[in-house]
Amino acid sequence: MLEELSVRNYALVESLSLSFEGGLNILTGETGAGKSIIVGSLSFLLGAKADPDVIRTGAEEASVSAVISLRKENREISEWLAARDIQSEDGQIVVRRSIKTSGRGALYIQNIPVTRNDLAEFMAQLFDLHGQHTHESLLRKETHRKYLDRFAGLESEVADFNRIFLELAEKKKALEASLNSERNRDLRIEMLRYAVEEIDKAALKIGESRELEAEASRLGDFEKLAALVNTSAAAFFDDEPSMLALARRARNSLEGAVAIDPSLAVLGRRMDDLYYEAEDLVEEFRAYQDNLKSDPARLEAVEERLALLYRLKKKYGPGGTGEDAVLAYREEAASELEALAGAAENRENLQTDIAALEKKITLCAASISAKRLTGAKEMGKRISGIIANLGMPHAEFSIMVNPKGHGQNPGQALICGPWGADEVEFLISANAGEPLKELARIASGGELSRVMLAIKTVLVDADAEGGSVSNDDVSPETLIFDEIDTGIGGEVALAVGEYLSKIGKFKQIFCVTHLAGIAVRADNHFKVEKQIQGVRTVTGVSALSSRSRREEIARMLSGDSSQDAALAHADALLARYRAGR
Repeated sequence: MLEELSVRNYALVESLSLSFEGGLNILTGETGAGKSIIVGSLSFLLGAKADPDVIRTGAEEASVSAVISLRKENREISEWLAARDIQSEDGQIVVRRSIKTSGRGALYIQNIPVTRNDLAEFMAQLFDLHGQHTHESLLRKETHRKYLDRFAGLESEVADFNRIFLELAEKKKALEASLNSERNRDLRIEMLRYAVEEIDKAALKIGESRELEAEASRLGDFEKLAALVNTSAAAFFDDEPSMLALARRARNSLEGAVAIDPSLAVLGRRMDDLYYEAEDLVEEFRAYQDNLKSDPARLEAVEERLALLYRLKKKYGPGGTGEDAVLAYREEAASELEALAGAAENRENLQTDIAALEKKITLCAASISAKRLTGAKEMGKRISGIIANLGMPHAEFSIMVNPKGHGQNPGQALICGPWGADEVEFLISANAGEPLKELARIASGGELSRVMLAIKTVLVDADAEGGSVSNDDVSPETLIFDEIDTGIGGEVALAVGEYLSKIGKFKQIFCVTHLAGIAVRADNHFKVEKQIQGVRTVTGVSALSSRSRREEIARMLSGDSSQDAALAHADALLARYRAGR
């Protein structure tokens, strides 16, 4: 719902700030006062194309902003905002749009820059402007289908159909992918099976390469290693005197010294530890020396094993550093093999599921189509009756419900889309003797507005008959009617006012009118008028008090707000429709 509107330097508006409430908001004023400017500024904010010509003379920039409250139950709006990381604040959204004389503009939702297409898409979910051939949901066939489903009480059933349709589409997509993969399946299975067998046959151990590389280094440099080991052994225990012999001599001498000077006992114990450690070292060193033998056969085996591991790592573990990458590939290959082995069974299951869903969706589509046909007849009849009361006495309204692809291939199978098997479109004959035509071809904005008013009335009545009057229908919460009173007057104007008032109980309505019979129904009445400020003309808008509203109604009745007869007539109308509220 529109709560606040601010306009700056737009056409004749220098600065304007207005607060609005729900219900029927009426804008009136003398011809040329600038009512169309207010509608134009709203259209600008809704995402219409803009031209620098709308900027007030002498200004560099025009801007329009609005504070909009959102219904918590409006899931589509919440999802739209969440997808763009935009958050409302206490259920409110601020929308701003500006244009400079250079032609450059700026658009924001909650201070987040958006494109004009994004702005138009967002605002179209909140506002519907009728009377101009822009922002009119009535010109979109998809909206026709939604209105009919709303009237016929099919929204839940159609939503269930949509879920089945999407599930069927996913399963068909999965089956197609499975069939496409079948062409390469045998080759892939052969390749994966070979890889698993090759890796299993190699019996890899993590860390094996490092161990083998160390062994290959030792075996490959045997002569050099043996020479170094023998040199060390000679110095350690073969030469005379050897390091071990010198250590034994030092230990024996130190034992004698300790007997003379006990303070050397600590050094004696340390010498004992050193000697015993040297003896252990000698034993291990001799064992190593005894086992140190040239083994060309082992060297060849190690090098062959290393070559195998290198090939496996290059083939199955690119980017890896060891056997773990190869073993990980082996597990992935085994899992894919298992999946491919069960592909045939999966395809059979998919085909069974698809057949069942196709049967179910055909039954659902047929049920929905039958209910749409019944609902279309009743809805068309009711709308025709209402528009006859709205100054279109010879108009005929009809709702076409045809199978998708109707007339293209006679006898073809049922074609289903996401919302059923039907093409729904509103048709109208505005004058007696004229054939029914697409609603989008209506020339008169006033007629289009009255058709929307009739549709909204019918939907409200349908909700009431269903026992759950709700404002959560398929259309935006705020409706803007311009030109709705074109070519009407008298009793028709009173009827238009009555229907607007009825819808205003569940929607926020803005209506620009010249007719007192409509204006007296207002919940909130605003007057648009031109004022001279210095040497400049500006357009202003003010909320009317009871007294000023009485005078404005009198002016609309006679052209003179001070005539006693006009004032009395205004009092009678206001009293009558206040009492009826």
